[in-house]
Amino acid sequence: MRIVVLSDSHGDVSNVNRILMSQSKAEIVFFCGDGEDDIETAKNNFPEKMFIPVKGNCDWGKKLPTTDFFTAEGKKIMVTHGHTYNVKFTYSEVIQTAKNNGCDILLFGHTHSSFTDYDDGLYIMNPGSAHGYNATYGIIDITPRGIVTNILNLR
Repeated sequence: MRIVVLSDSHGDVSNVNRILMSQSKAEIVFFCGDGEDDIETAKNNFPEKMFIPVKGNCDWGKKLPTTDFFTAEGKKIMVTHGHTYNVKFTYSEVIQTAKNNGCDILLFGHTHSSFTDYDDGLYIMNPGSAHGYNATYGIIDITPRGIVTNILNLR
């Protein structure tokens, strides 16, 4: 199963659409906040995909959760924007929360800097920002052989 991970599109619907068109085989799209309206538009443009969005610190007045949990292919995934876990200063709080909840994968945004790592059974990804010329996003492949994470540039 292929998963697309987006964050921080900040009104750049064009980039969101370009990313999703380039990943036609992806079944699920996780959105880590700050661009809820962009994801609402994408839902209409890509009705065949499942969208799992959370609210970011710039998604004022939105009713989405700030953190959510989802299971795909037997893997428990935590998705959050990250601002409530202070990810601009340290990743330790969000990582510990994911581990305490028995997660296999942790997804977050907020910093606009892409990052992927593996920490004692937990795959960690911040896809960066889907906004602007240097837009980045993440893909996750869950296969019978394991989990593979990658950060891609839109260019």
